[in-house]
Amino acid sequence: MYESILVATDHSDDASAAVAHGVELANRFDVPLYAIAVLESRTEYDNAIVDPAEVERRRREDAESSLEELAERAADAELSVETEIRSGVPHEEIISYADERDVGAIVVGSRGRSQFRRSLLGSTVDAVVRLADRPVVVVGTDS
Repeated sequence: MYESILVATDHSDDASAAVAHGVELANRFDVPLYAIAVLESRTEYDNAIVDPAEVERRRREDAESSLEELAERAADAELSVETEIRSGVPHEEIISYADERDVGAIVVGSRGRSQFRRSLLGSTVDAVVRLADRPVVVVGTDS
């Protein structure tokens, strides 16, 4: 059904559900698994209270942690995974990476870490669903 799977993760609960689903799909169809975490470039702090370098360091640590957790899940399923961290506008980077790898499907969590958690879909997910030229599987948690 799919020739490869790309999972986008941001360390949110819904992204964790997407990771589990993406690993299951890659295992079920015996296809390559890719994963991406995007450091949001549009969120800039312009005051002296928050150190931008510290914010960047924490975001990178979260991204690395997310991808490490995904790699562990993949290893448990006896899958290898290619991971990448990018900086930029999340939906643009996700779609660009999917195009570069010519993935068969993109798996994303229904809502990310943004403060707009009550929206039906997160803005990144909405953009990926609207703009991607391949299937997008949107996964959410039950809570």
